[in-house]
Order: sequence, then structure tokens, then C-alpha cells
Amino acid sequence: MGESMLDFTGKVALVTGAGSGIGAAVAEGFGRRGAHVVVHYGHNREGAEKVASAVQEAGGAASVVSADLSSPAGATRLVDEVVAAHGRLDVLVNNAGDLLGRTPIAEMTDGQFARVMDLNTTSVFAACRQAVPVMQRQGAGAIVNVTSVAARTGGAGGSVAYATAKGAVSTFTRGLAKEVARDGIRVNAIAPGIIVTPFHERNTSGEQMAAMVAGIPMGRSGTPEECVGTVLFLADDGMSGYVTGQVIEINGGQLTP
Repeated sequence: MGESMLDFTGKVALVTGAGSGIGAAVAEGFGRRGAHVVVHYGHNREGAEKVASAVQEAGGAASVVSADLSSPAGATRLVDEVVAAHGRLDVLVNNAGDLLGRTPIAEMTDGQFARVMDLNTTSVFAACRQAVPVMQRQGAGAIVNVTSVAARTGGAGGSVAYATAKGAVSTFTRGLAKEVARDGIRVNAIAPGIIVTPFHERNTSGEQMAAMVAGIPMGRSGTPEECVGTVLFLADDGMSGYVTGQVIEINGGQLTP
């Protein structure tokens, strides 16, 4: 079985944080395989519109929507808007998240810690809380959360709060999968390692990046496109209908739990 067998024709897929990086690549992947892709962005409107155009040029359908996922209300409104516009939600990819800067715990304020948790963990909870009843009514649905290798390693320098937030996403994924399994909803996650995206351009120095890559058995960082196949696999009932509650590592051998 190969990626070419994946078909999301007639399905609605919401990808958060899809203006760049992994989210953008995943959105385009769904679009090329027939889904109507809802491209979410927080601040990067230009990037989201370019992704939507790429989906349409490839023969798919796409719409762009903005929401502030730093608060539960923003995530709730986002899901509500998608369902109101399209009448259903078949796939939810919770990709939005950020390190929000590298800060040692001893120097981190309560407000900084709360922002990291809200963006990376609370947004996932809120979006899932709103999406699950929709998928229950449909009798089917797939949720794919994006966690991180940091959830298992504790992260590199200055990223303890981020690693903690992503660890919570991994645990949330496993727990929610059990809770909704009998409703026909599957919940899984991917845990990317060192992927070259604007995330690292914002938060990681060249020296730190080189040190992290040196510890990867494949000898290189990954690309957003190398995450797409796994997300599509996890979202497709025909390919992964008996897979739920799993966190799949995509890290070039950096971590082999």
C-alpha cells in the first residue's frame, strides 16, 4: 500500500497553523487527495493564502480562516465556523504551536508559562472538545495531533515549558483515543524531531541546530514534506482503521523509544 491510495474526496479537513512549515505541507497533502482543506492561520495570512492557492492549483478545494488559538474561545470558535460553513468535520489536525522563545525556567514568568501551555496544549483540548460531538454525530472522524520529540526528551536548552506542553499533548492523545474509540473516532499524533521550519528560524541558533543535528543517526534534519505521509496515513480509515492512541515518532532515528 502506498501514499497514492489515500483518498479524502468529499471530506473536510481542518489543519491549524497551516500558514507555513508542517501545517502548510500537510494542508497541501490533503488537498492533493481530494479533501476540502480549511487552512487556519493565527498571524500569517499571506502564508495561509499561498497554501490555499497551492491546493487549488493542484485541483483541490481550500478555504482560509483565522483564529487566535492562544485562548480556548478561539479554538472553539474556529471549529464552530468550519462546521457552520461546511456542515461537517472529518479530519482535525492540531498542528498550531510554538516555543515562544527559549527561556530557562528560573527566568520564566507565570505569564510566559501560561502562554506556552495555552497555545500548545489548551488549544488542542479546546479544539477536540468542540470537534468530538460533531464527529460523534457523523459516526466517524480522525484527529491527528502534532506533539514533538521534546515530549520524550525534555527538549533542548530553554524549552522545558514547551516540552512539558507537548508531553501533555501526547498523553491527551492516548487518553482521548480511549474515550472516543467506540464512537468511530480515531485519535493519534505525530512527534516530529528536528524539522526545518520557521519554528527553528525563530527559536534556534545555528550553533544549537548543528549540535542537535549531530545527534541524529541519519545525519540531517527533516523536512515538512517528510511528515505529510504519516499524517495522511493516520487520517485515512482505509489505511489505519485499527490504529488509535498512537504517537508516531518522525525524527531520523534521533529517538527510538
